[in-house]
Amino acid sequence: MVDVKAAIKEIKQGKVSPLYLCYGTEKYQMKQFITLLQEQIVNPEQRDFALAHFDLAETPVEVVIEEAETPPFLAERKLIIAKDSAVFTTGRDNSKIEHKLETLLTYCANPAEYSVIVFMANSEKLDERKKIVKTMKSEGIVLSFLPLSGAELVQWVVREVEGRGCRIGTDAAEALIASAGVQLSALSVEVDKLCLYTGPGGKIEPSTVEQLVARSTEQNVFVMVENIANLKLDKALDIFYELLKQREEPIKIAALIARQFRIMLQVKDLARQSYSQQQIASQLSLHPYAVKIAGEQARKFEATALRGILSELAELDYRMKSGRVDKVLGLEIFLLKLGA
Repeated sequence: MVDVKAAIKEIKQGKVSPLYLCYGTEKYQMKQFITLLQEQIVNPEQRDFALAHFDLAETPVEVVIEEAETPPFLAERKLIIAKDSAVFTTGRDNSKIEHKLETLLTYCANPAEYSVIVFMANSEKLDERKKIVKTMKSEGIVLSFLPLSGAELVQWVVREVEGRGCRIGTDAAEALIASAGVQLSALSVEVDKLCLYTGPGGKIEPSTVEQLVARSTEQNVFVMVENIANLKLDKALDIFYELLKQREEPIKIAALIARQFRIMLQVKDLARQSYSQQQIASQLSLHPYAVKIAGEQARKFEATALRGILSELAELDYRMKSGRVDKVLGLEIFLLKLGA
């Protein structure tokens, strides 16, 4: 399997494969890769003749091959993008389309020199047992677009900021991720905003991030738990009171706090069993960065303490929902006790 960076380098050098299979859950990076291919292959003035999109949930793969085998009109090469393909994955294909894979297998052995086909599969894994997957690996380029690890995500933010002519330190990059979340599309929007604010050559500080980047309720609770883990109860309470001002439901806040502590306990248990960060992320269906932070938070608690906190939250949830305690007061007392 070819590394994405190596594939990008080859494309920029003019070495373009006639067949690409892109899979993974990181749609933003996949989109960036296809944009690069389009810039290299398709002349903007010839876009109507040299770019074709297909959805394999609605179109048989043989139609894609027919398009690829048809010489381009008024263009040297054309780019064909076929998305949402269950042809290469283990997931069930719920569409009623029947694909003649023999057509694709035959084409892979002798692809047209004037066409580039990119298949997109939104799945963490390919079905390695399928003949078509083995054929794509031998005849084309197979690229994995999976979530970045904790360190890679921070580096990605730094590169994006530098690419816009600004600077950012690791601390500010981590503050941005903590506020905006781990989705690259959302982070890119916030990077644009921060760079516009600081201006060319400017440096983005953690205080700038705090001033300009609004946090969702989930991210606020994430930071709240981080402050509790670091014994910064005053900051945790400030976030709690701000959430109340925003009319957030205390029961929802308590549920989100419970979720974060549950993740901490699960990460702690799996790490004790020698699972890697990526393995834990896959097991818990979490982003690797979330696993990294949860692991750091979990080290500040014993497993028995985490189980005790979850038990208290379950009891608090019952008391709030049954009206046995004022919701705001009950959660406030819980946070004060937790940070004591």
